[in-house]
Amino acid sequence: MNKDMLFAHPWFGPCLAALIAVPLALLIHRVGGMVLRRLARPMPVLHTMLAKIQVPARFVLPLIALQMVWQAAPDDLRFIAGVRHLNGLLLIAAATWLAVRAVNGIADGVLAQNPHDVADNLHARRVLTQTRVLARTADSVLLVAGASMMLMTFPGARQVGASLLASAGVIGIVAGLAAKPVFSNLIAGLQIALAQPIRIDDVLVIEGEWGRVEEITGTFVVLRIWDDRRLILPLSYFIEKPFQNWTRSSSQLLGSVFIYADYGMPLAPLRAEVERIVKSAPEWDGRFFNLRVTDATERTMQIRVLCTAASSSLAFDLRCTVREGLIDFMQREYPQCLPRLRIESETTPAAPAMPAEPAAA
Repeated sequence: MNKDMLFAHPWFGPCLAALIAVPLALLIHRVGGMVLRRLARPMPVLHTMLAKIQVPARFVLPLIALQMVWQAAPDDLRFIAGVRHLNGLLLIAAATWLAVRAVNGIADGVLAQNPHDVADNLHARRVLTQTRVLARTADSVLLVAGASMMLMTFPGARQVGASLLASAGVIGIVAGLAAKPVFSNLIAGLQIALAQPIRIDDVLVIEGEWGRVEEITGTFVVLRIWDDRRLILPLSYFIEKPFQNWTRSSSQLLGSVFIYADYGMPLAPLRAEVERIVKSAPEWDGRFFNLRVTDATERTMQIRVLCTAASSSLAFDLRCTVREGLIDFMQREYPQCLPRLRIESETTPAAPAMPAEPAAA
């Protein structure tokens, strides 16, 4: 009797179908995942993406199977509408998770093919910046789109979901993002990713601070200052305001050193000493160096030394080495030619005394 009642229950058929559909979906996930990953081994980007979506796909496929089962159930089945709605919400959430993981997997695959921890990493840093900014922008759009779709499943919130979906840019992405101040940094992020005024590990001078770009997020840039402080700037700053980028097209840099010396300082031995210092410095990249007198005041002459290095940090060390070497050379060989202030006192000599007249005889 109990068996007959169980078999006659309206939910028996859908539940039985669900118990068959879920293991079948998991089996398809396991077998299909193994086959796809094996086929994608020659393609690192696709292989990385498949590895990233493995976990969310384990939820998406059973939820799809369950949704098909609930949709096939009779419409007059008690609670079926609520079950369909709940399953739909879970499916949208899982699909959004899968899409975000897929984007991050593609980004990781691209970055793995372009390592940036090498000496000549200009192209790799360009790829790193574009990939990270575009991936984070895509993640933001996907999350907003997923939340909008979930809201649209509720009749009372359908209008809110549609508005959010449109403003996020899924329907008219450019107009939607431009109309929302809260998304202005996303627009700046896209411009930075495409035009690339800055990249990860670029050397910048901003607001009088020297540092390297440590991180570019969807809303701000982290600049690591030379003394390990962090300067946080919004993305829109790099679109609206000027700044210095010392590694825009190349990491090579021309460093300058200024020395002030007395006019009595001979230049030939100073040039010879500069050549010796620069050529013996490991920071010099072998491209160029010279010494010139660039200015003259009433007291001293300004001597400028130019020398090249492969990066800004090496250029800073090379400048310090040259400056210290020249000061040491002048102190040792020409101490009288160091900058000094002369004060000469001129005394008018006294008039010679007149000889006394001879006494009268």
